[in-house]
Amino acid sequence: MDVKEILRHVDHTLLAPTATWEEIRQICDDGIKYGCASVCIPQTYVAHAAHYIAEQQHYGFGQLPVCTVIGFPNGYVPSGIKCMEAESAVADGATEIDMVINLGWVKEGQYDKILQEINSVKISCHGNILKVIIETCMLTDEEKIKLCEVVSNSAADYIKTSTGFGGGGATREDVALMAAHMTNGKKIKAAGGIANLQDAEDFLKLGADRLGTSRIVKAAKAMEKGE
Repeated sequence: MDVKEILRHVDHTLLAPTATWEEIRQICDDGIKYGCASVCIPQTYVAHAAHYIAEQQHYGFGQLPVCTVIGFPNGYVPSGIKCMEAESAVADGATEIDMVINLGWVKEGQYDKILQEINSVKISCHGNILKVIIETCMLTDEEKIKLCEVVSNSAADYIKTSTGFGGGGATREDVALMAAHMTNGKKIKAAGGIANLQDAEDFLKLGADRLGTSRIVKAAKAMEKGE
């Protein structure tokens, strides 16, 4: 698979707690240069990044989307707070929102509450893309399958494997399981632990539509240098 095609599916990501504006600006520059699907950054930088990207692309069509995360990384803030976070992020210029579900509700089997929360957050996204992070490394296969059903029946656009902060990331097995159980045209985002171009290609072939990683741009840069 061509590296440019892979990059088209990459949410070029920097969510480190210590991220500075200079680092975020570099993420934006790289996202523009390499034709990424979006940049995924902390919410406090969304307004600045959206304005910066618009300036770099001269407010033209095909502007690089800004993605941010809410309820991140633990997912246990109240639903109303997640909705407020989504409202704020969209107002600042985010066009993609990645939300973390309440994993305690999963363990309690409260899937109706999870569905209600997802739909409430989607309303707060005002038509923008919503991805639902389920943190697969903390779930049983039975729970993963049930959440595929929940997200498939929700107003969200994507199911996403991981935050990258939960002790584990995307696996080939989990993406294959999601591909087998997602319905209603919902898409899959693999995130966490995507180390190289082979990983990225494998996840896309297994059924992922988006990849949350910073390493694919680094790989593209290395290829340019002949490394």
